[in-house]
Amino acid sequence: MRVLGVDPGLTRCGVGVVDGAPGAPLRLVHVTVLRTSPDEDIAARLLGIETGLEALLEEYAPDAVAVERVFAQHNVRTVMGTAQAGAIAIVAAARRGLPVALHTPSEAKAAVTGNGRADKAQVTTMVSRLLRLETAPKPADAADALALAICHVWRGGAQARLEAARRAVRQTGSRS
Repeated sequence: MRVLGVDPGLTRCGVGVVDGAPGAPLRLVHVTVLRTSPDEDIAARLLGIETGLEALLEEYAPDAVAVERVFAQHNVRTVMGTAQAGAIAIVAAARRGLPVALHTPSEAKAAVTGNGRADKAQVTTMVSRLLRLETAPKPADAADALALAICHVWRGGAQARLEAARRAVRQTGSRS
């Protein structure tokens, strides 16, 4: 399974692509950070993120997209920008018919470190180990995007199989 993970943000939007399957080694395919200037108009910034994500979706052809679920922050302006950037990723994936999963930061941290309250350094260290990287991905937005992709590889496959089983049961039940 190839998963494109997105750590949304208006100034820095981390994007990581990982190949893997539960119980199998993971492989880094690509990691980058899409950047926009705070001096630009919001429309131009969102368009820049959308253009960058569309190009990455086209080039790397993921099977699924994992986006960080926006959680409440004290700074409403920051959470709004993060939510808008996340929505761009969701729409870009939906346009291609790709499944989208939203994972909380604590889910991604727990998946890669075993601790949902791990700090950024711990996440970066474990992402580097899991992907057998010689140098750690930087900035933290890049490592976070990879953690989201890894989380989905490990958890999303099981979730997808459960949902497929539920659909099969509903279809069988509706034929009776």
